[in-house]
Amino acid sequence: MSPMKLCVPGERLCSTEDCIPGAGTYLRHGYVFASLAGYVLRRNEGEELPVISVVKETEAQLLPDVGAIVTCKVTSINPRYAKVHIIYVGSTPLKDHFRGTIRKEDVRATEKDKVETYKSFRPGDIVLAKVISLGDVQSNYLLTTAENELGVVVAHSEAGVQMVPISWCEMQCPSTHSKEFRKVARVQPQYLQA
Repeated sequence: MSPMKLCVPGERLCSTEDCIPGAGTYLRHGYVFASLAGYVLRRNEGEELPVISVVKETEAQLLPDVGAIVTCKVTSINPRYAKVHIIYVGSTPLKDHFRGTIRKEDVRATEKDKVETYKSFRPGDIVLAKVISLGDVQSNYLLTTAENELGVVVAHSEAGVQMVPISWCEMQCPSTHSKEFRKVARVQPQYLQA
């Protein structure tokens, strides 16, 4: 990632012919200006022109990037994919939630054709995943759990109790002893939050 340019409020960033104004900017006389002090971010989000925005220093590094390990919460599932909200990049919490998708073919590295989404994730599960594509305005970040270290790290049973992993594909409720299928992550110590 290239070093980001610092700017001050009122600084002219570009012409509206070169970019689209985003957060932390305003338009005046055909130019985009910074409305706050921070770092200039330029992102192609599927449009013809890049979106230019200004973020504060603490937010500057908090965009999920390809290859980043992210922690996300499953919001919905269907037979083709699981929808998630990305809540952490590495160990840093995000102020804004980014939407992500884990497609059926990106759940596991082997036997991809046998993957069943509802046997891998359930709404409310906390999942460790890796960003494989940034997506655009219409779509979400594409994520994968196709590594042993990636997958469900926290899941609750129907009784509301946090389940414990008993294999790479099952978790068990400690109170009811009922078992549920999941794509279980073999969590590495560096990903555990204190």
